[in-house]
Amino acid sequence: ALVARDPGAKEAGFGNIMQRLDAAPFRDRRVTLRASVRVAPGSRAQLWMRVDRAGGVTGFFDNMGDRPVVGSSWAEYRIEGNVHSDAESIFLGMLLPGDGRAWLDDVSIESVALTVRPAAPPHAFAGRGLDNVVAFSRLLGYVRYFHPSDQAAQADWDTFAIEGVSAVEDADSPAALARILEERFRSVAPTVRVFTGTAPPAPPELARSPAARRVVMWKHRGVGLRAGNIYASERLAPEIAGGKLPDGVANPAETLVVDLGAAVRAAVPLALWSDGTGTLPRGEAPRPAPLSVSAADRATRLAAVAIAWNVFQHFYPYFDVVQADWPASLRAALASAAQDTESSFDGTLRRLVADLHDGHGRVNSGSGGARGVLPVAWDWIEGELVVTEVGTGETGLRRGDVIKTIDDKPVAEALAAEESLVSGATPQWRRYRALNELLLGPAGDATLSVAADGAVRDVRLRRITGTPVVERRPDKIAEVRPGIFYVDPARLSDQEFMAALAQLGKAKGLVFEMRGYPRLSPVFIQHIIETPVQSAQWLVPVVTRPDRHDVTWDAGGRWNLLPLAPRLAAPVVFITDGRAISYAESCMGIVEFYKLGEIVGAPTAGTNGNVNPLALPGGYTVTWTGMKVLKHDGSRHHGVGIQPTIPVTRTIKGAREGRDEMLERAIAALQR
Repeated sequence: ALVARDPGAKEAGFGNIMQRLDAAPFRDRRVTLRASVRVAPGSRAQLWMRVDRAGGVTGFFDNMGDRPVVGSSWAEYRIEGNVHSDAESIFLGMLLPGDGRAWLDDVSIESVALTVRPAAPPHAFAGRGLDNVVAFSRLLGYVRYFHPSDQAAQADWDTFAIEGVSAVEDADSPAALARILEERFRSVAPTVRVFTGTAPPAPPELARSPAARRVVMWKHRGVGLRAGNIYASERLAPEIAGGKLPDGVANPAETLVVDLGAAVRAAVPLALWSDGTGTLPRGEAPRPAPLSVSAADRATRLAAVAIAWNVFQHFYPYFDVVQADWPASLRAALASAAQDTESSFDGTLRRLVADLHDGHGRVNSGSGGARGVLPVAWDWIEGELVVTEVGTGETGLRRGDVIKTIDDKPVAEALAAEESLVSGATPQWRRYRALNELLLGPAGDATLSVAADGAVRDVRLRRITGTPVVERRPDKIAEVRPGIFYVDPARLSDQEFMAALAQLGKAKGLVFEMRGYPRLSPVFIQHIIETPVQSAQWLVPVVTRPDRHDVTWDAGGRWNLLPLAPRLAAPVVFITDGRAISYAESCMGIVEFYKLGEIVGAPTAGTNGNVNPLALPGGYTVTWTGMKVLKHDGSRHHGVGIQPTIPVTRTIKGAREGRDEMLERAIAALQR
């Protein structure tokens, strides 16, 4: 099959080929979608698969957004996910974002039966239960990511975690907990010792034997959670030359002793001997049957928290600049997860991720049933929730109306509740995300209390499915004043921009719209600059020891942009605000450092760097920032962002009049 999209299309869009399958034959099975794909040069494609459950709930979903197909040669790609027992439909296909062409062939579906785990009901921890599960969680991370045995590298860690939290919870003493932990981990880490009091002697297998030819240890570049992105984890196995350990390699006999809490400690080897064919002592990892689990099961929720917490504990690059009591976050999330239902657990994960203060931090799940969006756009202006645009045909609201309550809940209270669940490095990003969340809700009507013209009235709006309402802006390329052109990279393809270069080259001034996420490549910067420029510093953590000790940084991968002809020589102004994040900030960081033009508006979101999606048991995916970004001069970007050179604050009067006050100020800056 060929999927193509006309590069001359006027609006941004995508191509898609899809098929629906009845989910009944696949219930409680793990499904693998395989296909061969290639794309035309400059194009990209994404296989996708979605499972729809009863009641409008989305189950498994993967669209390869973090690992798109970009190769022009045929290659096989796959998506694998579990189908719930209440699944109704499976949708699958191939997506072509933007312009270009992609070819699809040899599509196949395979499935294997899952062992259905009965859902244990929610209940609070009792006695030592929480301390015991915290100790298990801590050891889980040390062994999973830093103990280099073959057994640990081959383990099914989701199943191990689900079964492990249940096994340790009822231990009635530190000695009992130590015994259970050592027994549980023996199958994946036979040389790990768990103890109370004085550490026991090291296992004899940690002493070098005549069979030892290599030494094995983990090296994480970020952390490899999913194939196809820039992050990777590998076990190094250098040869032992002349009886000496290679430089930078840990000695297996020198174990790391860690405090797990609950009066229990563990001795964890960070390196192991190998005879050249496997780590010592030899053994096979347990191979349990694949589990069918959901967040309705208490142990699955606890395991999801433990797995997520450890990824961030050992690999999140911004704990040095954010205010977080991360050990306390583990205890709070476990305590909440123990008592959650499937629907409420989403909030527990969101609060845990919010503690990271990471603008990329999001929890994605299908829980909550069908949702809709109110047909209105709004913003927080002068301390009020103000309508800035209304959907076509809506007569109950006008621009400039002030919303006082939503379904009888004061908007300030509702906004604060949403912000508590948003992960963000800056107040402006948390506010932007929370305002969007306030628009969402169960399908049906919402009642708004609205103040306007000195009176308060109630307005009923129906939440709709489809495209949210957005504020009006000029066309993606528009002459907004004689000789002054507006350019919106969020709505432009590279082909459209290149086609407009002759027109833009005659401009007296250019306004680039950066209040959002650009679709356009950095080519627009290359047509502005006179000399080569670099992006900000992108630093991938290189981790070999737990708890972020002795981290080094890989500084490769920065953009090196060369000028392109024709150069757009007219004065340039950039509009931005708290909606600009990630790639938008990569562009604006260049503008800021090299002073390419005035920056009009408000500070950006203050979060940059490639995301690293994390899949959790129960059908959740968490996105987070896997690298550190510093400004060109080495100063902090996270939580700071790009600052405007010409700050502009919106007014209720301007919203009522339908004016874009930031665009007006940008035009004025060019007319000076």
